[in-house]
Amino acid sequence: MSAPRTVTLAFTGASGMPFGLRLLECLVAARCQVHLLYSTAAQVVAKQECDLTFPTQPREAARFFRERCNASEGQILVYSREDWMAPVASGSNPADAMAICPCSMGTLGAIAGGLADNLIERAADVMLKERRTLVLVPRETPLSVIHLDNMSKLAHAGAVILPPSPGFYTHPQTIADLVDFVVARVLDQLRVPHDLVARWGEAREGGAPRVDNA
Repeated sequence: MSAPRTVTLAFTGASGMPFGLRLLECLVAARCQVHLLYSTAAQVVAKQECDLTFPTQPREAARFFRERCNASEGQILVYSREDWMAPVASGSNPADAMAICPCSMGTLGAIAGGLADNLIERAADVMLKERRTLVLVPRETPLSVIHLDNMSKLAHAGAVILPPSPGFYTHPQTIADLVDFVVARVLDQLRVPHDLVARWGEAREGGAPRVDNA
């Protein structure tokens, strides 16, 4: 399968914003066009975990992320959660793939229940019904039976459930190495080429550039 041309990326209110931001950097480096969505709770998490203030207005947000990720003009498109005219809201114009990273249990449960009360949930619903790749990166522990049931339901519906569980066989030296391990697994599921970490039996040769202007 060829690499996706467009990817919808959503940030929600779970801990793990460094994973989402690094994923955005890598999608830009791979020359994907990114439809970016984020919740109000994600804005709170970004401030708490990364000391970043995400703009509220889509146009300002697009400029903010374009400059942060060194993206080309129009490569990152940002939509409000109530923008029902956004391309990702319809099965007639879905992205090639979608990731919700990090994914809160509230968002995961809403998608599992078939709800579409905001653009993030609707975009995920579109991916499922169109049988396109949907990757959910839930960050919660411990998991209740409700959480597990919702994950099982989504897995049966075709979603990829990818908890941010770093491996240590690559001998990570920094937190950034641990983040890259998880992001590499997400990129693999999205079928976006990368060289973030060494694959089993191979030596690492490089990696996508890391943006350090946070």
